[in-house]
Amino acid sequence: MATTLDSIAVIGAGAWGTALAQTLVQSGRTVTLWARESETVADINDRHVNRTFLPGVALDEKLRATQSLAACASADAILLVCPAQHVRAVTKDLAPHVRPGQPLVICAKGIEQSTGLMMGAVAAATVPDMTLAALSGPSFAADVARGLPAALTIACRDERLGKLLAERLGDRQLRLYWSDDIVGVELGGALKNVLAIAAGIVDGKGLGASAHAAIVTRGFAEMRRLGHALGARHETMMGLSGLGDLVLTCGSRQSRNMSLGRALGEGESLSAVLGERVAVTEGVFTAAAVVRIAQEKRIEMPITEAVHSVLEGHRSVDDAIAGLMSRPFKAED
Repeated sequence: MATTLDSIAVIGAGAWGTALAQTLVQSGRTVTLWARESETVADINDRHVNRTFLPGVALDEKLRATQSLAACASADAILLVCPAQHVRAVTKDLAPHVRPGQPLVICAKGIEQSTGLMMGAVAAATVPDMTLAALSGPSFAADVARGLPAALTIACRDERLGKLLAERLGDRQLRLYWSDDIVGVELGGALKNVLAIAAGIVDGKGLGASAHAAIVTRGFAEMRRLGHALGARHETMMGLSGLGDLVLTCGSRQSRNMSLGRALGEGESLSAVLGERVAVTEGVFTAAAVVRIAQEKRIEMPITEAVHSVLEGHRSVDDAIAGLMSRPFKAED
């Protein structure tokens, strides 16, 4: 394992991958950014912008993009920032090129819909010899790309590597806190996307700030219950990658998931909203996987189930809200 982590590969040139790559370049790292689309590679290399996924942000001229996963594999560490449902395919293609012990930092936030596995478990199956870490927390790509302050959690079971990653991936504007709770960090990043859709629906229906606060708070209770069942630590759920990310994502229309929920609350169809977007809205895919896990574990997650039923077309927004409001009175915890 490299002890300096001077060269970093970022797999995925969406908004978040581009923002991370920009920050790392400006911190003095040598960065290679992988994009699937040839036009995105050309945009970054020739025009120093990413017009499709991160418009309006000027990129450092030292940032280089490629379509070759093999070219990325020589880096000291790899950040995996592709959409969650593509992680298995991308890591399978990456597998022949990586080195044993090479750090792989999972930045994708979601649960694989077909298997119910979190991204770390998917990567453990496809690139088993790599050393896994996870990066998550409250952060909008545009803020980070512009150098505005943010704080995230970097989780790695190897304490030495985790602290090294925090030091070498962070900088004065991007503060990283180390944890060894990979499950908790990943789970918070996945669940907040589903709950943000619920918060957006509340806003779109014009139900008021009190209802918004209630849905976020009770959603967080669901997050803690599932986290406990899957082995996440309470303090992780209360931290940046849990509560912190939930507060950010549920509170701003910059969030793709929150804005999608708002559109649903205003009466738009799911297909119409998704048809207008180039970026993936992860909560749409994660909701089904979370509901399945909750049912298997016999965990009560009524808000998540309501979101899933709306996304699947099983219930209208009004019916889902009515169902939540008519639940029996009970103790808060």
